[in-house]
Amino acid sequence: MADITRRLGWRHLRGAPTAHIRHHRGGKLLHDGPGLSFWFRALTAALSEVPVDDRELAMTFHARTSDFQDVAVQATVTYRISDPALAAARLDFSVDPDTGVWRGTPLEQLGTLLTETAQQHALDVLARTSLSAALVDGVAAVRERVATGLGAEPRLPATGIEVVAVRVVALRPEPEVERALRTPAREQIQQEADRATYERRAVAVERERAIAENELASQIELARREEQLVEQRGTNTRREAEEHAAADAVRAQAEAARTVKLAEAEAERSVRLADAEARRTERLTEAEAARTVRLAEAEAARSVRLARAEAEGTREAGEARAQAQAAWLRVHGEVDVATLHALTGTRLAENLPNIDSVTISPDVLTGLLARLGDGGRA
Repeated sequence: MADITRRLGWRHLRGAPTAHIRHHRGGKLLHDGPGLSFWFRALTAALSEVPVDDRELAMTFHARTSDFQDVAVQATVTYRISDPALAAARLDFSVDPDTGVWRGTPLEQLGTLLTETAQQHALDVLARTSLSAALVDGVAAVRERVATGLGAEPRLPATGIEVVAVRVVALRPEPEVERALRTPAREQIQQEADRATYERRAVAVERERAIAENELASQIELARREEQLVEQRGTNTRREAEEHAAADAVRAQAEAARTVKLAEAEAERSVRLADAEARRTERLTEAEAARTVRLAEAEAARSVRLARAEAEGTREAGEARAQAQAAWLRVHGEVDVATLHALTGTRLAENLPNIDSVTISPDVLTGLLARLGDGGRA
């Protein structure tokens, strides 16, 4: 769509590179070409915009085959307007000078023309083709026939239209017919799958049988080897028992010889120990007798020395007592009577028992004090 702007009563048109613009004023062609840009007056201008780019037209229609089966055809036609002036003359490509929008529907008219033309040729070729052939080779046949028919259609060049390419996407029957057609193939595929399953099972059974046979052969071989192993173990056990018996006999002989030698050595050692003990006992007896004699002699000498020392001590003690008594008598003979009385009282006090308390009467106290007074004056 052209871009139109307003400026003070004038209009400015700016076209796209893929749009062919034709500008008439007063019946005269002023501007003609793609991607134009110019000023014009809306009241006197007649504008046309023809697209010159390649356009895709998708179409879907139904056809009937020779065996009266309905099929759906999906196709796409690529076309372009090769002569814009001729197309603008045959179809209404005029645009509104204020908005730039087509006044009519030229592209829909072109689509209808192409769809009906292509449908006519497709129906013609499918009407003479069976359903199975149409599903197998119908796409190529319909594409070639539609392309040939559109190329030979005189109205298209007269309108300025060029068909670039024709593509047929699919030919599909009705869903029920399609399911029915798929059934044999599915059954065949299922049969192939079942046969493959049976063959796989047969192979599995054969392999299982081979495995079972191998296991049985392995078990037989293992049993035979187990028997050989048992025999070998018995032989080894007997050989070990014989060797153990021989070794035990040798050990018993060696033990007997060692025991005899030990007994002889023990007897000899006992004899030597008895002789040594007798000699030691004899030496101990002699030593004990000598020691006893020495102890008796020493004890007698000590007794004599003790008796002599005791006699000497007794004599010296008697002499000391005699000397002390004589000295005591001499001392007491030289002192007065009062001193002797005091000494007598002191000795008496030393030899008296312990006295806890003494009771003195006034008469005794008075007499004692009087004696003390007299003695002081004397």
